[in-house]
Amino acid sequence: MTKDTLSVTDNRTGQTYEIPITHDTIDAMALRQIKVNPEDFGMMSYDPAFKNTASTKSTITYIDGAKGILRYRGYPIEQLAEKSNYLEVAYLILNGELPTKEEYTEWEYEILHHTFVHENIKRLMQHFRYDAHPMGMFIATISAMSTFYPEGRNIEDPHNRLIQIMRLIAKVPTVAAFSYRHMRGLPYVYPDNDLSYSGNFLNMLDKMTQVKYTPNPVLERALDVLFILHADHEQNCGTAAMRVIGSSHTDPYTSMAGAAAALYGPLHGGANEAVLRMLLEIGDLKNVPEFVKGVKNRERLLMGFGHRVYKNYDPRARIIKQIADEVFEVTGKNPLLDIALELERIALEDDYFVTRNLYPNVDFYSGIIYQAMRFPISMFPVLIAIPRTVGWLAQWDEMLRDDEQKIARPRQIYLGEGTRDYVAMDNR
Repeated sequence: MTKDTLSVTDNRTGQTYEIPITHDTIDAMALRQIKVNPEDFGMMSYDPAFKNTASTKSTITYIDGAKGILRYRGYPIEQLAEKSNYLEVAYLILNGELPTKEEYTEWEYEILHHTFVHENIKRLMQHFRYDAHPMGMFIATISAMSTFYPEGRNIEDPHNRLIQIMRLIAKVPTVAAFSYRHMRGLPYVYPDNDLSYSGNFLNMLDKMTQVKYTPNPVLERALDVLFILHADHEQNCGTAAMRVIGSSHTDPYTSMAGAAAALYGPLHGGANEAVLRMLLEIGDLKNVPEFVKGVKNRERLLMGFGHRVYKNYDPRARIIKQIADEVFEVTGKNPLLDIALELERIALEDDYFVTRNLYPNVDFYSGIIYQAMRFPISMFPVLIAIPRTVGWLAQWDEMLRDDEQKIARPRQIYLGEGTRDYVAMDNR
């Protein structure tokens, strides 16, 4: 018996099995050998919502939830947020290494000069209802892009995959901005390739009659940092959807539309919207104690605190909190900030919250900043989808290069009726 095995004794049969341990995990298929009778299917594991199941091996993003650590390709998120920019981080996530100056120059050019979309895509978006939700428009348009680039179905060609990846990273801000302008009843603004990735996005959102739009450098940098923080986050719901859909070898546009649809849910990309609505409901500092009391009595929900993975302070929340003051110097202080700070103070000092690991997460402050930048609440999930595009695509590409990956096909525990005979309708 070696140390790197798990001994499992089946008390039904008395037989003991030795299962290898690798990276603190066991191969779920090793459980299949555990049977009472040779003709049995074999044992499975039951894990609703995949709370303790690793579905892949990845080299992209590392999270230590207990210590509050997030790294892209080994680089701490704090360093990247302080010293890098979104396009450099996107290159890192896709390629595994930071680019040289020459590599970055070429990469930046390829992205910034492929931001335009086909005019028929613009016309397609113009036919959405006047008050259509921007995330719904975003999802539908990304899916429709597969019909504009049918060569995207050739996923076996690594070079072709790279072309589609660059197209999507380049064009998602344009699609997002068009959905925003459509919602506001404003004419669409074409990209300006002289601007940065984040600056161009602001241009497409805000430009009115200016001959040349110049983004506010503070807001441009803040948005870039927010993009970095949302670029990837391991196997979350949206990323898992990207991998599951992609496992059938569908094209990246369709796969990404599915990932974005998962992000659309209020428990995922809509979480910062829920935070903002909670703060608006509280309304005033004097109402915070009563709200906290309601949370403890399970009468209210505390949004923006706690995380499935992080059992410590979300490192992204610390960074967002730092840039908030810079943003508010430009936009004016968001009156909801004082309420948020008081909630955070209580949560970090009160044993009720501390013992439950209810620390602020990335959604707690991001919504406040987005609102201060005059984004409507309905745009919040879109603002996550833009930067998360690179994470989804990197995960998708990694999956396709992994020989161990097959088409996703989870098992189930059947608890329904046994065999029954059909009864004619007149006899029921």
